[in-house]
Amino acid sequence: MNFWKKLNKPILALAPMADVTDPAFRFIIAKYSKYEGSDVGQYGNKNTNKYQKFTPHPHLEVKLPSGGLGIPTGGPDVMWTEFISADGLALAPEKGRKKLLKDLEFTEIERPIVAQFFTSKPKMMEKAGRLAYELGFDGVDINMGCPDKSIEKQGSGAALIKNPALARELISAAKSGAKGLPVSVKTRIGYGKNEMEEWIPELIKENPAAIIVHARTRKEMSKTPARWESIKTAVRIRNELKSETLILGNGDVLSIEDAYSKIKDSGCDGAMLGRAIFGNPFLFRNKNVLSKIEGPYIPTVKEKLSVLVEHTTLFEKILGDIKNFSVMKKHYKAYVSGFEGAVGLRAKLMETNSAGEVKKIVEEYLQTVDNY
Repeated sequence: MNFWKKLNKPILALAPMADVTDPAFRFIIAKYSKYEGSDVGQYGNKNTNKYQKFTPHPHLEVKLPSGGLGIPTGGPDVMWTEFISADGLALAPEKGRKKLLKDLEFTEIERPIVAQFFTSKPKMMEKAGRLAYELGFDGVDINMGCPDKSIEKQGSGAALIKNPALARELISAAKSGAKGLPVSVKTRIGYGKNEMEEWIPELIKENPAAIIVHARTRKEMSKTPARWESIKTAVRIRNELKSETLILGNGDVLSIEDAYSKIKDSGCDGAMLGRAIFGNPFLFRNKNVLSKIEGPYIPTVKEKLSVLVEHTTLFEKILGDIKNFSVMKKHYKAYVSGFEGAVGLRAKLMETNSAGEVKKIVEEYLQTVDNY
């Protein structure tokens, strides 16, 4: 059941980001990066029996393309959900739990996909691991790097770096609940200072399938350049301990080419990309860029704006009842830049409140330009 062992190296992963890697954006990324925009089906109406479910969610059903799914030609090699509160899943009232479960929706084209949870309670982590198994996820990840103060107050996220014993208990609990699914950890190089020599061996004692290391301390947040030499240290420690745990680096990875360069320099098994995906769901289409004579794929303005509309429409359709429309606007800043008229178009889009408004504005813009 360990999908990690089947992945070709170097591995390229999509980072978990709150209010970014939601079900709508993951679907768009998979469609335009993994399947290069080909027909991968669409979200459908659960009352139409020709729609096939991919996960146990009764409300998530996807219409398959008539010819079935093709073979993915791009990446990412593995996707993450947004991070989800394990405590909330177990203890929240029905309305709150329903919202959290919505964040755990996924479709077949996103596989392999990992559900990420945060908690400081082993029992809650065990329950979350069991839920991930029941929902059909390919793996479970424990967040041990989030610097958010509200998360740390619970003893979760980056606070676990200061509590290795509890961190190990959580890994063990996740394994117990996940019934054989691989368990990974996403963390940082330390809390207030670089603590790799002490921290990484503690995690490896529990034999996680992978450790994803953000190359900054909790104190540094994202305010200083990522220190990728620390990833090389993690690899050395892993090798000295003769562990099979995979090491992936994270932090300031600007492109696929940059990812490959950092992987080569550090000797790690792969890289996780986060902010580079904003406004660029085509990013992982360049997974094989080093073997392509023509270089990286660069979408036209029309392509980007067409996907922006599709992304917005899907967000409104599947998340509009639980998330504020303003969540989409962080994407507009990235989608709409670097071309003539972008500033004015972006300003108009930032005033919208529905997918219909967005579509109308984009269509009007495209009618005013000759080459896009």
